[in-house]
Amino acid sequence: MAESEMTSYDTLFGRAALEQRLCTEEELKQCRKELKVRSGGSNPVTLEHLMVEKQVVTPSQAGRVKNLIKESRDVSSQIPGYRVLGKLGSGAMAVVYKAKQLSLDRTVAIKVLPKKFVQKSDYVERFYKEGRIAAKLNHNNIVQAIDVGEVGGLYYFVMEYVEGKTLFDDLSKGKIFSEQEALDIIIQLANALAHAHAQGLIHRDVKPKNIMINKEGIVKLADMGLAREASDIKAARHEQGKAFGTPYYIAPEQIKGEIDIDGRSDIYALGGTLYHMVTGRVPYEASSPSEVMRKHLKEELVPPDHINTSLSAGISEVIEIMMAKKKEERYKNMEELLTDLQAVRDGHPPLIARQRFNMDALGELEEGAEIERRADSTQVYSDEIVAKYRVTVVVLIAVAAVLLLIILFLAVQLQNRIMAPKVDALGRSDISVSWQEPQQKPEHAS
Repeated sequence: MAESEMTSYDTLFGRAALEQRLCTEEELKQCRKELKVRSGGSNPVTLEHLMVEKQVVTPSQAGRVKNLIKESRDVSSQIPGYRVLGKLGSGAMAVVYKAKQLSLDRTVAIKVLPKKFVQKSDYVERFYKEGRIAAKLNHNNIVQAIDVGEVGGLYYFVMEYVEGKTLFDDLSKGKIFSEQEALDIIIQLANALAHAHAQGLIHRDVKPKNIMINKEGIVKLADMGLAREASDIKAARHEQGKAFGTPYYIAPEQIKGEIDIDGRSDIYALGGTLYHMVTGRVPYEASSPSEVMRKHLKEELVPPDHINTSLSAGISEVIEIMMAKKKEERYKNMEELLTDLQAVRDGHPPLIARQRFNMDALGELEEGAEIERRADSTQVYSDEIVAKYRVTVVVLIAVAAVLLLIILFLAVQLQNRIMAPKVDALGRSDISVSWQEPQQKPEHAS
């Protein structure tokens, strides 16, 4: 291997090892420093051998990095007009590379379908479909599609490169967003989804991993891999009964595999994402995906302001409406949601959410159900004191009612005794009548 080729390979190997988090920047820096010292000797080594020798990476890890570099070079050689700079990440369905678009001298991201899926027509069709759907969208808060195609059996999708991080990166480190910061991010996403819904598209996989934030703080919604046209009845029937989405954020109607899902499914998932941002935990936690989804269907949501007590009642109400289990009880569309999100951000109550809570309360009153009243910031007494007071009042009323009944009973008994006639042993009553015995005449003396 020529010296220039070795230098190029060393650069690629070091960058790939760092991107794969197999080493730290400091470890890589130390290895590169020693590599320079040893390169002038009679027995130069590559960065790969040096990092293995120093036990910075294991031989198997070095082998994986070598395969990655080879794969990246294959992609570069096959896709005309692009030069691959490195791997950005990979998932079950695709590998994403950072690349340079040579004609416009700009950095892009290229998503490539893994070879194991190339022979499966449904995977290829879904891959193309993602590109076509993304191409319909043109919004500042949505990752822009650039090109989609196939060359030599390699299927690729070129898109805008976002230099920054995902929302998941922050959440995985334990960050809890302030109410204001979270609202600023969610409002951008709601605008992006409003644009997609206006084009007749449902995202179906809104989650922190698909939300990117660039260095300027602009939020970008990514990955239209599960997106579907709301009017595509054929696809809806084909998918009937199947759950498409991510368990932690999926809407109940998606879990059930219902045909007639719409933008309200994205509202639910966006609500789950906002919940995670402001509480530091997902809405429902369990040991298995199936149990998480069961909770989405059956278990009541713990209000976010019960977990993070610094939250306003307004944002908690908005999230609860977003995550209503019945889609009919959620916001009707993104425009309604944006009205309340912006109101809460500006320090005002969420009017639509308050109306929805009030209407629900009236419905429960009609059915004779007990209604739980939300406490607000102006409450004078705590709920516990109010509850004890109510119990005391109920007990006192009950005692008073019993005493009143006893008094009435005794009064009736006394009245009956006064009015009832007395009867002697001969059966005579003590009732007086207007009758006088005749007077006995005096006897005469003889």
